[in-house]
Amino acid sequence: MPKSAAIRKSPFNDPLKEATIVALKRVIGPMIDLIFGAGVTVHEFNQLVRERAVRTAATRQLKINGRVSKSRVAIATGLPRSEVARILESDDAPQHNRLGQHPARKLLAAWFDDPRYLSANGDPAILPIFGKRRSFEQLVSVHSGGIPVRAMLDELTQIDAVERLPSQRVKAKTRIPILTGLTGSAITAIGERTGDLLETLTKNLSRTSRPLFEGTALIDDADLELVSLVRKEIAEQGLNFIGAANSLLNRSRGKPGRLVVDPQNKCRLGVTVYYFQDDVDGYGPAGSRDGYGPRKNLQRRELPTIKKVRAGADRSTIRKGRS
Repeated sequence: MPKSAAIRKSPFNDPLKEATIVALKRVIGPMIDLIFGAGVTVHEFNQLVRERAVRTAATRQLKINGRVSKSRVAIATGLPRSEVARILESDDAPQHNRLGQHPARKLLAAWFDDPRYLSANGDPAILPIFGKRRSFEQLVSVHSGGIPVRAMLDELTQIDAVERLPSQRVKAKTRIPILTGLTGSAITAIGERTGDLLETLTKNLSRTSRPLFEGTALIDDADLELVSLVRKEIAEQGLNFIGAANSLLNRSRGKPGRLVVDPQNKCRLGVTVYYFQDDVDGYGPAGSRDGYGPRKNLQRRELPTIKKVRAGADRSTIRKGRS
């Protein structure tokens, strides 16, 4: 029997560790795509993982034992004790700065919820870009955390969340901006959303009380002809749900003007809805044929005929045909 086969069948293998490694492979794939696209090297990524591992192990020890042992951190992480000591002695100020809501999302939420920026029918009002009262400039000043008004307008215009109108006015198009393209804002959003999702899933693994809600609707044989309709419907239902969730979260703040004696008597909470779909070879994310580009000289060419696409699994249903 080959040595590798004997290892796989060994009764001393840890099934939880093996399952974790399989799960990590699925998580790391999209992360590798991100770091290559942003020009981050594998060495930099490796160093980041080592530092996070040391600080996380130290935090866990502090919670359990009330003290941190560099030797035990070295055992838990498998790293040399000298490296553990160096990391723990280095500054890690950003570690303690929890990311809040993305400035663009925060601003748009205020535009849709704050009565000062609503029209008579309850919709977001069309605002002058500049002005000291009831303007986009004022909205940015209050809700963007110091971002210049022109930079915020460019950002929201780029992600198609607002529309610039004549006479230097601006109109909100959506309260849920979808950040796309390899930009700082889009990458920051990846960190926020992915981190929150993984924290929810991992907390549920060890939670003995009522778990945090998470749910997934999934099918393996979606008809490609109906995918665009499904995406549109889910986007509309998702917007309605997020709107209702925002109202509920706003009510959880308590009555306006209420004094909070203990500032630690607060917590960060939220909910995220997202849609996922497998890419199909030769097709764009939505099943479009943009990947082929325009035909040259009107010549016929081989195109795949796709009967069905599995949303969230393999691509075994792709069949080749002629255009």
